[in-house]
Amino acid sequence: MLSRLDCLKADQQDPLARFRQQFALPADTIYLDGNSLGVLPHDALARSQQVISEQWGQGLIRSWNDAGWFELPARLGNKLAALLGAGADEVVVTDTTSLNLFKALAAALRIQQQAHPARRVIVSERDNFPTDLYMIQGLIDLLQQGYELRLTDAALPLEAALDDDVAVLLLSHVNYRTGAMYDMAATNELAHRHGALTIWDLAHAAGAVPLALNAADADFAVGCTYKYLNGGPGAPAFIWVAPRHQDRFWQPLSGWWGHARPFEMGSDYQPAGGIRRFLCGTQPIVSLALLECGLDVALQADMDAVRRKSLALTDLFIELVEQRCGEHPLTLITPRDHAQRGSHVSYRHPHGFAVMQALIAAGVIGDYREPEVLRFGITPLYLGYTDIWDAVDTLKQILDSGSWDAPQFHRRGAVT
Repeated sequence: MLSRLDCLKADQQDPLARFRQQFALPADTIYLDGNSLGVLPHDALARSQQVISEQWGQGLIRSWNDAGWFELPARLGNKLAALLGAGADEVVVTDTTSLNLFKALAAALRIQQQAHPARRVIVSERDNFPTDLYMIQGLIDLLQQGYELRLTDAALPLEAALDDDVAVLLLSHVNYRTGAMYDMAATNELAHRHGALTIWDLAHAAGAVPLALNAADADFAVGCTYKYLNGGPGAPAFIWVAPRHQDRFWQPLSGWWGHARPFEMGSDYQPAGGIRRFLCGTQPIVSLALLECGLDVALQADMDAVRRKSLALTDLFIELVEQRCGEHPLTLITPRDHAQRGSHVSYRHPHGFAVMQALIAAGVIGDYREPEVLRFGITPLYLGYTDIWDAVDTLKQILDSGSWDAPQFHRRGAVT
């Protein structure tokens, strides 16, 4: 039987424990929601003051050149590439995940339309993150060319959904609700065998699990930076395009930042070469600058070590819940198999929303997702083994006492 002392000893031997001091963690709080919004890196405050007071306040418009503002999307993309298993000039940081998904899907469909015009099916997962499905539906409606969305589920497994009508397969590498993770290389191989291109949503993977986009032979990938990369609320997202596809299309959001020569102010759009053509409009410089602080911390850590600790902490969470909360109606929906698990653990409970609100009030911050899902994000750079013990201990107290059933824990805000 595990004890809290065992967890304290594990923390003392943890090679990643030193990273915790680089983050501003509130006192008396165990933060298990880094899979929704990462915490504040200490360097971000000084960085924001530099950008706002010096570069904007003193440099003014000169900072587009003098402070390197214009190059930020590509420069940060090259930093991020190291965490994605991508090469130089294959990633830009820009816009939102939804917008980048629209760009990637439009590009993939155009490539397929030129080579295989009869392919009119886009395959995704019924349990994919909703915005991914919404963007597919919106583009299908916009194109009005007979495209169809085909959703996989228990009744229609992925292998059965893929056939010679499929143009694009769009999946989340790690499922936002369950934490289930695809074998990216095997899935790409399966899709390519059927002639489909792949688009990966890495929102719950980037910075949490090792990625190898080029080695896995992916086609496109998008994702956000405000989760495990600690870029800040609403931080710009990213898009990666395999080099073989970068110059094969004219992306539909043809804004001036994606122009080959934006400051010639020509009246006709001419796309930039390579990944820069995936840019659209003027970039949010303050947000980009703050994101760099989170990236710089992530790049200091060995991703294999991060993955080992992530699996150890999620194993510990699952084991402790079974040991200490086994009599309560908690149903694990996260895979036990390491190869199929991302970096969060999810349970269903008939009163999941109220239980999570009670946890948050007690200083253990996770989040809730419909239906009935308690979701606990495990971020190895600032969480320790004792945090996991204390979080489960708090969960046990709340379940044992029934304190979650107080009226205030059933009231819902705009964000759950």
